[in-house]
Amino acid sequence: MTEDFTTIAAKRLEIIEAGFSGDESIVRAALSHASGDGRSSALSSLHRLHVLSATELGAHVGDVSEIVRRNVAQIAANFVGVDVVPLLTDSDVFVAEMAAWALGERGNTTDAELFGLINASENALEPLVREAATASLGAIGDIRGLPAVLRACTDKPAIRRRAVLALAPFEGSDVDAALENALTDRDWQVRQNAQDMISPRDGGRAITDE
Repeated sequence: MTEDFTTIAAKRLEIIEAGFSGDESIVRAALSHASGDGRSSALSSLHRLHVLSATELGAHVGDVSEIVRRNVAQIAANFVGVDVVPLLTDSDVFVAEMAAWALGERGNTTDAELFGLINASENALEPLVREAATASLGAIGDIRGLPAVLRACTDKPAIRRRAVLALAPFEGSDVDAALENALTDRDWQVRQNAQDMISPRDGGRAITDE
């Protein structure tokens, strides 16, 4: 029998409350709840209680609910061992965006994660995903991600803004050229970000708009 909305909402509230009260048994039982909201709340509550394992989180990477997958990606920022690379190409744009963000938040990045971000930055159909992946490549600072960041400097305005900032950990003539080019970008926020980036690099030279 399918639970109605009221029943699901009440159960979710119970799971959330258990996450604050410390009733781990209620929360763990909800990991297999019929609704995505219930399973997602269970993961969040276990994480709040500091008893969520990487194995438990990883088991939900392929959950049928985008609500759960999005939460898995977010929580996975704190679980280096959980593979969220598959979520970079998720059918739900917000799941993919969150996965890209999470990989940039981790202290260590595997080759598979790096190349997954590079692919997302260059090829994701959704601009939001390309933007998040580009920002994470800048946060990681691996030189292998630089070509993707440079290409992102010619993408849509929101992505160009992030890409210019993502150049911060990199150096070289191609980086300098990209920043100089961004100073004349048609988007004023891109120009401002480039100015903010260049000034510390050249000893505080004043950059003015033409």
